[in-house]
Amino acid sequence: MGEVLAALATGLWHWDTATELVTVDPEAARLLGLPAEQTTLTEAKARARLHPVDWNEIIAVVGLAVTEGTLAEVRIRVMDEHGRVIRVVRSRSKPSFNPEKKSFQLIGTLQEVTEPTPGTPAGRSAVTGDWRRSREAFLLDAGRALAEARSTEEVLRVAAGLSMPGFTPDGLAVFGVEGDRLTIIGHHGHQPGDDGPFSHMALDTDYPAAEVVRTGRAVYISTPEQYKSRYPAAWPLAASFNRHSWAFLPLTVAGRTMGAWMAAFAYPVTFNPDERSVLTTVARMLAQALSRAGTAETERALTDGLQRSMLPTLGPQIPGMNVAARYVPTGGGLQVGGDWYDMIPLPGGPPSGGGRIALVIGDVQGHDVRAAGLMGQLRIALRAYASEGHRPDAVLSRASRFLHGLSDGAIRPGTPEEDALADLRFATCLYVEADPATGTLDIARAGHPDPAIRMADGTVLARPTAGGLPLGIDPDADYPTTRIILEPGETMLICTDGLIETGGHDLESGWQRIRAILEDHKGDLEELADALVQGVHGPSSHHTTGPFADRREDDIAVLLLSRPEEGCGETVVVRPTVRRTMLSVAQAEPERVAVARQHLRELLHDWPSPDQVDSAVLLVSEMLTNVLVHTDADALLLAEVRGESGSRRMRIGVTDTSDALPHKRRPGELASSGRGLMLIELLADAWGVDPQGEGKSIWFELYESDGSGT
Repeated sequence: MGEVLAALATGLWHWDTATELVTVDPEAARLLGLPAEQTTLTEAKARARLHPVDWNEIIAVVGLAVTEGTLAEVRIRVMDEHGRVIRVVRSRSKPSFNPEKKSFQLIGTLQEVTEPTPGTPAGRSAVTGDWRRSREAFLLDAGRALAEARSTEEVLRVAAGLSMPGFTPDGLAVFGVEGDRLTIIGHHGHQPGDDGPFSHMALDTDYPAAEVVRTGRAVYISTPEQYKSRYPAAWPLAASFNRHSWAFLPLTVAGRTMGAWMAAFAYPVTFNPDERSVLTTVARMLAQALSRAGTAETERALTDGLQRSMLPTLGPQIPGMNVAARYVPTGGGLQVGGDWYDMIPLPGGPPSGGGRIALVIGDVQGHDVRAAGLMGQLRIALRAYASEGHRPDAVLSRASRFLHGLSDGAIRPGTPEEDALADLRFATCLYVEADPATGTLDIARAGHPDPAIRMADGTVLARPTAGGLPLGIDPDADYPTTRIILEPGETMLICTDGLIETGGHDLESGWQRIRAILEDHKGDLEELADALVQGVHGPSSHHTTGPFADRREDDIAVLLLSRPEEGCGETVVVRPTVRRTMLSVAQAEPERVAVARQHLRELLHDWPSPDQVDSAVLLVSEMLTNVLVHTDADALLLAEVRGESGSRRMRIGVTDTSDALPHKRRPGELASSGRGLMLIELLADAWGVDPQGEGKSIWFELYESDGSGT
């Protein structure tokens, strides 16, 4: 036998991966560039005689042949000691696998061959004379394109456009499995309706794709005669398509066959090992891409469902007020997070008539399913507490205790301290109880950004409000209430920090960006809501999803509340002659004097004389400090600007409940107090003290100048 093979220039070899030894006869040794005598080589020595790319090819082809129960056939470039290719040989072998030793045994032949000539049948697989190079480039491009496909439709479109090196199919079909039935996920190269007979075919049917799904092994059919003899029952269905060769390959992910891929050819294909290797690799990549796309589509469906179930729609129009809202999810993971808003009708209308409402906006820590779940629970709890008629401070106190209980229950016994802290979740929240008839807003805040007010003349102020810790941190936390009046023509903005900090901004720079949008906008409330989202992150709908949402850095939730001018059906931009704001400073909050100074500067942002602004800020600081030092009462700052530009007048008053009237005195040189009224008399254009029913109000006025000091 050996002599006959030697006469045919064919050598024999034996490879046992368990012993890592390769035995070759004299002819095989000669073909490997060794002395023509039988010898045994280690794997390392045999590998040194072969091109490294081809050695990897051998490993892949052997595994494929064992899986399919076929011959392992591969072309190998033999190298000399200097790394030069001395010849090309073809190896054919029948591999077997030992499951106990997890090793292969191969007995095969080696025969010298020449590279195929382009244009000949043998050279059909050599696209440009170098089939391997073309194949590697094709697989690289195919892998990249399939990895980038984000939906099942995209994956099928990429698969239909694959141009395989030298044997491109003209018909493709992707089969899935539902229960005990085949389904067709998609196809290419067929007419509409051609898939009818193959849809919902039973898995025990005598059809190649069904067999592939049942066994997990590929089926290659080179001729119509083979198809007819092997699958006589299915042949009448396939005959009408006038194809000559078919390959049915399993779509396997994580050891599970999820479907089958059919590649049909209009010309005969022998399906040599190289062609089978390409088809098998494409099938694996296709299976992975379909699995990823299916998972992504499931996540998107879950996201949409979560958003629809958790995000409320604003109720009917409120007489006396308009409301607009936007929510834009983050792009991470399931595109759901912990931001939310809500509008809650409250029981028992106020004496002024018209039903009260509560507006809530909040942000649960995190951007995952757990954050979304906690958000849903917290939103329901807030609704329940509000519907019971509790005041804003009580609603947030109860909600904080509720969330703390949820987080505490989520900590597993024995969890390390740092992991336990990671399990804790908290939420920021802003709760506003609004009386549409009077414009009264009672606000309680839990670690959330302050609201902003756009006045009727376009001036925008951040409205400082008293607040407490985020919900869920301290079950006994207190949440003081701040009352403000929303005047006709004014709009209040409340939002989550995603609107402010998106795009790399911090709270200060992000607020300046939002303030500019509020000041410049001249449309209605819905247009303003869109402008705010577009200004930080591009186009938006009421609830934005899809490709745009994927670019979000953080969830964005926005609520706008406006009080239209009397006689107006909707909010319009007006330029009245009065600009007014109020701010309270409690005895226990001396730090709010600094907040009041900044608040006044924002109110006077367009006052032409910086000296007058500095004077007003100094006098307000003196007046508020005097109340805190010389009385036991809290102070209320009321500031307003009246008149047309160029002839405006600012009037600023500080009210307290003490009956002790201030009096002017001359302090000594080293005195630390007593200069307040002297400064008012020196810097103000007019001033006075007005006794009230309970307490008093001290006020001063400054008249607008051109800023030049004249």
